[in-house]
Amino acid sequence: MGEPGDRPADAANAFETASGTENETETAGAFEHASETADAFDAESAKELSPEAVDVYGRVTRHEPIDPGRDARALGELRRWGLVITDPHLPHLPIALDPQEAGRRRLDEELRRMAARAALAARIPQLTDELGLHFERAKWRSGRGSEFLGEAELVNARIEQAVGRARAELLTAQPGGPRTGAQRAAAEERDGAALARGVHVRSLYLDTGRDDATTRAFVRAMTGRGAQFRTQVTQFQRCVVIDRRQAFISDHVVNSAPGHASWHVRDRAVVAFIAEVFEECWRRADPWHGDPHSESPRSAGPDGTRTTLLQREILRDMARGIEQRLTAQRLGIGLRSLSKEVRALRQLFGASTLQELTYQWALSDERLIDDRPPHPGRASA
Repeated sequence: MGEPGDRPADAANAFETASGTENETETAGAFEHASETADAFDAESAKELSPEAVDVYGRVTRHEPIDPGRDARALGELRRWGLVITDPHLPHLPIALDPQEAGRRRLDEELRRMAARAALAARIPQLTDELGLHFERAKWRSGRGSEFLGEAELVNARIEQAVGRARAELLTAQPGGPRTGAQRAAAEERDGAALARGVHVRSLYLDTGRDDATTRAFVRAMTGRGAQFRTQVTQFQRCVVIDRRQAFISDHVVNSAPGHASWHVRDRAVVAFIAEVFEECWRRADPWHGDPHSESPRSAGPDGTRTTLLQREILRDMARGIEQRLTAQRLGIGLRSLSKEVRALRQLFGASTLQELTYQWALSDERLIDDRPPHPGRASA
């Protein structure tokens, strides 16, 4: 290896020197050194020609003598601008080049450099957003109160582990669609093991679950083993609460997360709040033992009520002028099911049009029925 003075100190050689020290220094340090050198080179190249360089260029064009030592800095500027070339054997006789051509080349270089920097600047927000998601998730995972679970396998494994350790109570709210056969088998095994340990199991479903044969079979089987089920007409949030010490809830933070993403919550105050939300829904819901919806014509009940909770929810939305599509979405039913209920209501009230139905509902005493929870206290187990 030669002496340091044997090699020119331009940016390309500086980078080469930094890369060549890979076995002697850390790669990060070499890269940092090369980057700093390249930045220094860019900064030097971005400068205008100094008055000394302009003076030397004029002397070169006039074939006046040049001192390679005293004029070295000015000659370096002229070489970087492409205004002179030097014969190594005749360093005191540099040759002047056409400044117009050199200027065009320099302008092209500057425009390319500006375009590259503009592209980098445009990319920065997207890059920081991508990196920020990883950074935020790392903070979420490191927190003691809650943990973000983005993968379906991880969510299922974590729930299985938590339910497997349940000792007193298991609350589940499942507003999703009907269970598949595999899901039913897994849930039956998991919840059945909890019941065998003496865990009190309560599960909440949407009212539309009564129409699914697989879900009905699961509810009948688990009811026979001691579990309790109820259905609710209106939508509710998905959650699993174990012993009121930990809970799993749907994600409402990470916009780009998949639908199965969940949060594992361990903060006792937050878990208690989630459990109380479940209790409020539970008090509103109707008990279910796996029986299907009754197909018999509805008549006045023991208290004189002719409408169901589902029908009253539909009528309330109609009175507010809410579109049936939005009502069906809120209640978790299809438009066909909603239309079927509306036809039954028109027959019940003797209304030939929706406007007349809304009018008859406004005159009905059943619009005064309070479907809120009967009391603010906690329902008994």
